Amino acid sequence: MQKWGALVVLSMAQFLMVLDQAVMNVSISQLVEDFDTTVTTIQAVITLYALVMATLMITGGRIGDILGRRRTFAIGLVIYGAGSALTAASWNVSSLVLGWSVLEGLGAALVLPALVALIAANYRGRDRVAAFGVIGGVSGVGIAVGPIVGGFFTANLSWRWVFVGEVIIALVILVLLRLVGDAPVEGRRPKLDVVGSVLSALGLGLIVFALLQASSWGWLQPKQSPIEPFGFALTPFVVLAGVLVMYAFVAWQRHRERQGLDPLVRLRLLTILPLRSGLNCFLSQNLILLGIFFTLPLYLQIVLGLDALETGIRMLPISITMFVTSASGPALTSRFGARRIVQAGFVLLVVASFAMLGTIEIELDSVPFSIALAILGVGMGLIASQLGNVVQSSVSDDERGEAGGLQYTAQQLGSSMGTAFIGAIVISALLFAFVDNVSSNEQISSELSDAIEVSVSAGGNFVAADDVEAALLDAGVPEDETNEVVADYRDSQLQALKIGLLVVAFLAVLSLRFTLNLPGKEDEDDEFADVPVPVRSA
Repeated sequence: MQKWGALVVLSMAQFLMVLDQAVMNVSISQLVEDFDTTVTTIQAVITLYALVMATLMITGGRIGDILGRRRTFAIGLVIYGAGSALTAASWNVSSLVLGWSVLEGLGAALVLPALVALIAANYRGRDRVAAFGVIGGVSGVGIAVGPIVGGFFTANLSWRWVFVGEVIIALVILVLLRLVGDAPVEGRRPKLDVVGSVLSALGLGLIVFALLQASSWGWLQPKQSPIEPFGFALTPFVVLAGVLVMYAFVAWQRHRERQGLDPLVRLRLLTILPLRSGLNCFLSQNLILLGIFFTLPLYLQIVLGLDALETGIRMLPISITMFVTSASGPALTSRFGARRIVQAGFVLLVVASFAMLGTIEIELDSVPFSIALAILGVGMGLIASQLGNVVQSSVSDDERGEAGGLQYTAQQLGSSMGTAFIGAIVISALLFAFVDNVSSNEQISSELSDAIEVSVSAGGNFVAADDVEAALLDAGVPEDETNEVVADYRDSQLQALKIGLLVVAFLAVLSLRFTLNLPGKEDEDDEFADVPVPVRSA
């Protein structure tokens, strides 16, 4: 047990980081009531939390190289715990923003890159593969269990008690941190590139912010865009601005290296093919996972009418199979190699997507649905069991902090893209299918059909069919026509969700391209001997 003490401590920290956002997402209505504010305001608070994490991950990894990984981990955890305490006691939206969005986001940006570096330092060979597999499984469990925890506390006690629990867990981790060996940095400690930190934070922040706001602003056609440059939504212009800032960041890093100064990120790391493949796979995995976790709650909560707690319970097969499969990393790696295992994982994501397509109906068929989710969990578990080890084993000890920062930046970008991209596709498909169904229904008058088309052209959201029915009846639409429209809307909901899952399957197929430079079985002898996988520069 002493051998795995460090993994237990670090797994607790990983679970704490992942659980947080899932809890807040299911507590929105209670937060609106408690702070006498709007849903838009609370969503902005959640967006800011994601922004702080995404923008500071690379800097957080570099700070770990400067201060030491275990010290940075401890400092980040103290900041995170302080943020949780302030969140639990928050009395208005401003205090919630400071506690949750700023302090917890900052703490997570310090903790997570240090966490993966500490795992790599505390374990070698097969043990390291197992440790990263467990961490990957814990992440999946946290995402799926979060709605259960949040739903239970919100319904029976208060969302504040979740953050009280987080403070207690953070204190326990700090007490047990002595079980975790440090990851020493050999040689001279680097200095922080402040300009590079600002540029990377600004560039990534603009890109992530635009992706998160795309559902509100619109991708190209403006919806609620604050301004409309050249008649388009603001989204692509903010993304472009972020890309340009990141281009300036890359140029600055090259300038620093030419001057013999410490860059924020050594760009040559991105020429290490296994590392680059691992980062791309991390981005794809989170894009797909968050896309599915956007689609399934829409089906379970809005179409079927389940609450957050019931939704979390229905999605438990993902957590169980993902955790069990992730923990099987060493046995699988020694037999097949990381490349084949990750490829099998993406193939299973395709299979799971098609299996879920057959279960998305007005009435839930529990057994096939649970089997589809279990297949999804196995696929995600296979991927999660390998990628962390691939990334950290591709670099030397003094590069682990940078690699960790890049890893979690890729994951945050993937999460933002998954929610924004799949969300936009599902909403667009819903509106298109609804207009098409209504216009082709002879039982609906042309006047009502035209009015619905005009209303939908201004944009819309994925709402419950009961809300559509109530709105029609309030507008004085006859009951027989209302029933026809509602029936068409229910069909449109199912069509849109199925299109979202088809896109997920397509993305999983495309992601196979990123796996080609992952280490194969022929590299495993070197891996288990703790020799970095041979690399080829591109």
